[in-house]
Amino acid sequence: MSTERASSEIEDLVARLRGRAGEFIEAMAAQIESEIDFYRTGGLVPPAELRASCGANFDFMLESLVGDRSDPVSARETGRLRAELGAPLADVMAAYRVGTRYLWDAVLTEAHSAGITDQALVRASSRLWQMQSSYTDAMTDAYRDVQSRRMLEQDQQRSALVEALLEGRVSGGGTLWEAAELLRLPHKGPFVVVAAEVPEVGRQALTAVEERLRSVGLASAWRLLPELQIGVVGVPPRRLAVLIDLLRQSATGRVGVSPPYDELDGTGQAVRFARVALSGSTPDSPVALFDESPLTMAAVAAPDVMQYFVRKVLGGLDDLPIDDREVLLETLAVWSTHHGSATETGEQLYCHPNTVRHRLRRIEERTGRSLSDPHSVAELLLALEASRHA
Repeated sequence: MSTERASSEIEDLVARLRGRAGEFIEAMAAQIESEIDFYRTGGLVPPAELRASCGANFDFMLESLVGDRSDPVSARETGRLRAELGAPLADVMAAYRVGTRYLWDAVLTEAHSAGITDQALVRASSRLWQMQSSYTDAMTDAYRDVQSRRMLEQDQQRSALVEALLEGRVSGGGTLWEAAELLRLPHKGPFVVVAAEVPEVGRQALTAVEERLRSVGLASAWRLLPELQIGVVGVPPRRLAVLIDLLRQSATGRVGVSPPYDELDGTGQAVRFARVALSGSTPDSPVALFDESPLTMAAVAAPDVMQYFVRKVLGGLDDLPIDDREVLLETLAVWSTHHGSATETGEQLYCHPNTVRHRLRRIEERTGRSLSDPHSVAELLLALEASRHA
């Protein structure tokens, strides 16, 4: 059979199919509704819209059989519309498979009725399936383009909202409720703010932290700043330890955790507490909780003030050799954590209690503060703590 005759038979077949277009489009849509639950309900995609898509698909298929058109404009539009509606891509793809299968069955039935030769059918089959591949690719590309744009917009919106929350610029019941909804946070606390020191600009301190927290049942929202990665975490009662354990496993640097608070409009103040806690963390204890050591938090809360305070209280030790000064300060630190007992302090430092007492007297003489005076002891210990974090 000549190519011209095969092409003529395909054209005749297409004309016969066009003559029954309304019937085929309705049957195609009904088949899709019958086999795919998503379309059966008619919720996101009303029946009329489904039939319009089937009509565009039907026209494109027929025109492709005779080579009239190769640009799948209708496929891209369908993909865009389905993505905008939030239709699952798997269901959209399934609808295309059902529709194509139905159309091919219709082509075969009409071809046999009209006595179309096998050669013409083979050519029609090749064109149909090649067209369907390009049609489906165009639809999925458009669908994914919309999804990518929407995800980027959502990420940008979430990021801006987290920033506003951290800066205390979100307030009021309705607005806070909307913020919690968008950020997928609980509407009520307890919450904590986590501030983690980044290893370098643009690099996360806590990699994939939102996903990891979600895996243990903790909702969170994060913002990456040039020097910090800051997050708001919903912490149900008795789950704070879970958060701290995960942070200790994940942290690449220092991390500070605020005290728990109940309302999202307290996030701005909690950020300040988390930053203070971060300043109080050490290499031995990189994850610091604000509530763990009030003395440490007080020492690091106002660095400029504390620098002056340290010079004023401990300045009398500055002219000592560095090693000598460190021995005196270590003795004071151990003494403060061993009930003010020279005996216990000596055991900890492997020296005689009289040696401890001698060192403490030197501190009193050089600082002008008596260790028997509670007010002086408080000043010495605060200055000591501040000097550790200078």
